[in-house]
Amino acid sequence: MKKEFVPAVKFPLFFVFVLTCIHLYATLYDVKLSHWGVYPRETDGIYGIFSSVLIHGSWEHLFNNALPLLVLGTALFHFYKNLAPRVWLYSIIYTGILLWLGGRPSFHIGASGLVYALASFLFFSGFIRKHRNLMALSMCVVFLYGGMVWGIFPSQEHISWEAHLFGAINGLFWALYYKDEGPQRKKYSWELEEEMLKSLDGIEIIYEEVLKNDSEEESV
Repeated sequence: MKKEFVPAVKFPLFFVFVLTCIHLYATLYDVKLSHWGVYPRETDGIYGIFSSVLIHGSWEHLFNNALPLLVLGTALFHFYKNLAPRVWLYSIIYTGILLWLGGRPSFHIGASGLVYALASFLFFSGFIRKHRNLMALSMCVVFLYGGMVWGIFPSQEHISWEAHLFGAINGLFWALYYKDEGPQRKKYSWELEEEMLKSLDGIEIIYEEVLKNDSEEESV
């Protein structure tokens, strides 16, 4: 079981390591990196769509994002394997785009938008697919991070609730968009029988129409 989770944790762990190195550098050399964040509707703030996720304002800010990134990221790469890289990347890019279009005029930094996107994807995808194991994962997400839902509403001025909201929207979108890719629930025998009968009904209808057309041509 442990061996199965080792490959899944590699990328989230590497990503958190990069975040830590960047913040450590900024702390040691007293470098302000907030200008690398998303600044909505300003040309100079566009590059923040890609870089803002790497920047954090404090060690507490980083830790609050690092732990859920490890947990949710490992779950994503374990259960969704081939889909995981796309969901991760698109969650960063499109959350950043929405934030640039609809955020407050201020620098928005941090990986919280990505955290909300991953949590939203894992939660909704399990129920959309009606997959027993993935639905159990959805309930675990609710148990561990259900309180995150309050983060999509305005609370404190220094917290980018817009990033949380747009991240959650992105997660839902990709859960719907990729519902037919990745792990699918096993179909019961009676469901397969129903599908077979439906396909046979379609063939019978086509066959009857062909016979009807042939008989009409002969009568002519």
